[in-house]
Amino acid sequence: MEAESEPYVRLASLRQLHQVMADMNTARSLADTLQTVANGVVTALGYELACVNLVRPDGDLVVAALSGDPAAEALITGRVGSRDSWERRLSMGETWGDLIFIPHTEGWVLDDDDVPQWYTDGPAPRFEDEWHPSDRLFAPMYTPAAPGGNGVCGELIGVLSVDRPRNGRRPGAWGREALQMYAFQAAIAISNARLRSNMQRALVRLEREQQALRASEESFRQAFEYAPSGMAIAEMGGDQHGRILRTNDALCRLLGRPASAMRRYSFSDLVHPEDIGTLLRTSAEGGRAELRLGRRDGTYVWVSLRNSVVADAADGPRFLLTHVEDIEDRKRRELQLAHRASHDSLTGLPNSAELRSRLSSRLCARPRSAHPAAVDAMDAQGHPAFDTGDRAFDTRDRGFDFRTDGAERFDAYDHHVHTVAPEDGVRDDGTKGLAVLFCDLDGFKSINDRFGHNAGDAVLIEVARRLSRGVRDGDTVARLGGDEFVILADGLGRADAQDLAVRLRNEIIQPIRAEGRAVRVGASFGIGWAHCGMTADEVLKSADERMYVEKRSRPKQHRRAG
Repeated sequence: MEAESEPYVRLASLRQLHQVMADMNTARSLADTLQTVANGVVTALGYELACVNLVRPDGDLVVAALSGDPAAEALITGRVGSRDSWERRLSMGETWGDLIFIPHTEGWVLDDDDVPQWYTDGPAPRFEDEWHPSDRLFAPMYTPAAPGGNGVCGELIGVLSVDRPRNGRRPGAWGREALQMYAFQAAIAISNARLRSNMQRALVRLEREQQALRASEESFRQAFEYAPSGMAIAEMGGDQHGRILRTNDALCRLLGRPASAMRRYSFSDLVHPEDIGTLLRTSAEGGRAELRLGRRDGTYVWVSLRNSVVADAADGPRFLLTHVEDIEDRKRRELQLAHRASHDSLTGLPNSAELRSRLSSRLCARPRSAHPAAVDAMDAQGHPAFDTGDRAFDTRDRGFDFRTDGAERFDAYDHHVHTVAPEDGVRDDGTKGLAVLFCDLDGFKSINDRFGHNAGDAVLIEVARRLSRGVRDGDTVARLGGDEFVILADGLGRADAQDLAVRLRNEIIQPIRAEGRAVRVGASFGIGWAHCGMTADEVLKSADERMYVEKRSRPKQHRRAG
């Protein structure tokens, strides 16, 4: 469109404009589209210079393409102008429809802003409509308006800036409309090119992700199948929660079960009955537990379980991945170390520390409760109240159990049952309690002195064996130290405890083979009773004192059989 007089336009010019627009929409990339837009302004619209300023994600505008002057292209392509400066330009000057024209008389205020510019020299205009070298003409490009948007422009995607019309005059009505139409079509072409570019990047990214996923799945399969320790995948949630879906060879070998059989179970079916609580308390995500799993032959193996969740991006957590590590050897060593720390190395009986621990576990710090006869008062509602010496309580306290046999207990939140002692007195009232029998050997020192410590050790070992054989399952026989032993026997009355002491003494005084000879020791027993409010040391001290009372009450020659 060189210098045609408006409204007459040559058909060749229209064909050229049509071809430029077709080229814009068939460009192979966004960069090609931008350059085609700039070239089209020069070749089809009759301007000597055209620049495409594209809005970046941060809002500023970058010179993305320039046509008409290689020197200008090399100088300003890629440079950035701030959004504020561009907003200032687009809000001043004259509006020609959607175009912005800033005459040289106003544009001088923009000479020092940060928008990249190319200055051309030329003579001052001689006519009113002649183009001045400092005139500026901008064609904003907006995304197409949404349907039903009442013609409101969309988002600004860039600005076309043009300079130096070839005819040397400011564009007339046809030239303005042509540039405005061209900017509209350029915006569509740029939007489409961006969309295609984004789609191509998305397709490339998707393909890479799919390749990575396939590689990851293959890596997971190999890591799962050939892992040296056990692995299992189980369902998470729903009616089949916990059901094993897949196991690796290592887990099948560990439990001696084929993979097909494993799919019939969940871990709750395989865990040791004593460890089911541990399993249920183990968190599904990042949970760890040490427990026993059942083998096919009926035995159990100690394992460490570690859980992690295999998540589905759409539906959330779906599967539970469980890592199963064989810790049988470590657990055996730990149990051995724990046994050594809590048991006497000579006799194998629980040692002093373990004895105190077991005794303390039965005793709480609550003072010994009052006998029903010790009712001090009635509360305002008529409920009996008792004073324990520490705090007052009544029969409505949580866990209080008022019993008519003279004993009383508290079932607190941990279901602790208070330990009580049978009442003192000549008559046995039938109350059962935790008896503590303190045993001291008589004549043991003389065996050590006459026959040596090996003989003494043999006597202690045999006494420990006889004491263990003479008590019930669940009773504790412990070596307190030296030749002192303690028996904890729960659920005994006073007569029962006396009978037990007599039986054990009769077992001990039987001849013992030590270092090839028969020796004898006697035994003195003191019977104490444990009850809540006492410490373990207080209970042992009480039984020890009773033992010495019993020892002093017997003639010296009767303290051992010989």
